[in-house]
Amino acid sequence: MNNTRRKQIEKIRTEVKVAMERLEEILTEEQAYYYNMPSGFQCSEKGDIAQEATDSLEDAISTLSEAISVLADTSRKWK
Repeated sequence: MNNTRRKQIEKIRTEVKVAMERLEEILTEEQAYYYNMPSGFQCSEKGDIAQEATDSLEDAISTLSEAISVLADTSRKWK
C-alpha cells in the first residue's frame, strides 16, 4: 500500500471517529431522556422506543469502534 492510500485511510478513520463521537453524544442525550422519564413512561411505548434507540446507538458505536481499529491495523500493516 502506498503512502497516498495510507493517508486516505487515515482521513477516513478520523471521519469515522468524529461520527462515532457524535453518536456517543446522541446516545448520552437519549439515555438522559429515558432516565428522566417518570417510571410510568419508561414502561410505556415511549420508554420502549427510547430503549430501542439506545440499544441501536450502542450497536452502531460498537461497529464504528471496530471499523476504526481495523482501519488503523490496515494502515500500520501495509507500511
